Amino acid sequence: MESTPRGLAMRLVRCLVPLLFLGGCAIYPISHDAAEPVARGALFEYPYFNDQVTGVTVSQEGRVFVNFPRWDKDPLNSVTEVLTDGSLRPYPDNDWNRWGRDEANHPEAHFICVQSVVVDDNDFLWVLDPASPEFKGVVPGGAKLVKINLATGIVERVIPFDDSIAPRNSYLNDVRFDPSADLAYITDSGAGAIVVVDLATGKSRRLLAVHPSTKAEPGYVPVIGGKELRDEKGRVPQIHADGIAIDAAGEYLYYHALTGRTLYRIKTSALKDPNLSEKQLAVHVERVAETGAVDGMLMDADGNLYLTALEENAIKRYRPDSGTLDTIVQSDHIQWPDSMGISPDDYLYFTASQIHRMPRFNYGRDERILPYKLFKIWLAPF
Repeated sequence: MESTPRGLAMRLVRCLVPLLFLGGCAIYPISHDAAEPVARGALFEYPYFNDQVTGVTVSQEGRVFVNFPRWDKDPLNSVTEVLTDGSLRPYPDNDWNRWGRDEANHPEAHFICVQSVVVDDNDFLWVLDPASPEFKGVVPGGAKLVKINLATGIVERVIPFDDSIAPRNSYLNDVRFDPSADLAYITDSGAGAIVVVDLATGKSRRLLAVHPSTKAEPGYVPVIGGKELRDEKGRVPQIHADGIAIDAAGEYLYYHALTGRTLYRIKTSALKDPNLSEKQLAVHVERVAETGAVDGMLMDADGNLYLTALEENAIKRYRPDSGTLDTIVQSDHIQWPDSMGISPDDYLYFTASQIHRMPRFNYGRDERILPYKLFKIWLAPF
């Protein structure tokens, strides 16, 4: 950035504007432990979620949306818009955010256990609902992908997933949209698979369901917050295909099991071909890099792949062209960085879900600290 008075003024504006958002925020310097961070801006923190947050996305107009899954506690709302005054508006309305834990209450028309929210290139909001509250199994008729028109706030489409696509032990985790075709790609972290959705017809295919690239890696034990991630019985959770990203051209789909070290990718042309058998499809899977445990992934327009590094309280950037892996931001305030979104003014937003502090990973003790956090950092270098 410029070192002229104008350049210095712009730097000041970029630091002050976030203070107006939500009525103020905490600002933390970036840690220079480990790798040198790429960005030089402050890390802005907005601490105001009382419900456990996972997903975040930003529209082309800069509107921010977050979601809260129904895990060990019922959230007040499943999907909300974060308004500029700091309030949270149920989105698209109150009715979609009310579910009575009863099949008679139309699970297809209410959010049951939302895991992620994503704004596509046409500025529509998509809500992915794996419909597995407390990870106890998919509610019949509840697994779905919901399309919302941000201009009108109207639900335009609901794409349901039956048990052939979302079996009872599945947990549909995150979704990306193909810029070169009318398709969506979804990871299943519960059973391990990639789901390909034809958005024109609503038909879906479940792929790579027996391939090791979509599965937790045997013998791998994530160490988060200084402790091995184990449940009450000492078992390592087997969290399968989780993070997902697609390049700007729609050529490659990247994915990563959470309980695993390895980043994989596959050409979308192979996923699009219905004539390929599972054995033939497996030939197209590429092992890309070892990254350690990763939850959320996101690729920008320049081909940079951002990953949430759970074991390091960090966000990292992987460059597929050079194979380099850099630390963007690292801070002890970032407890289980989860999902990410990039705003039109080049801020990277990300949530911290504190999953490792849940009772199931601490012998029944709830070690989560309220409130849950949303962060952002400016990506453009100074």
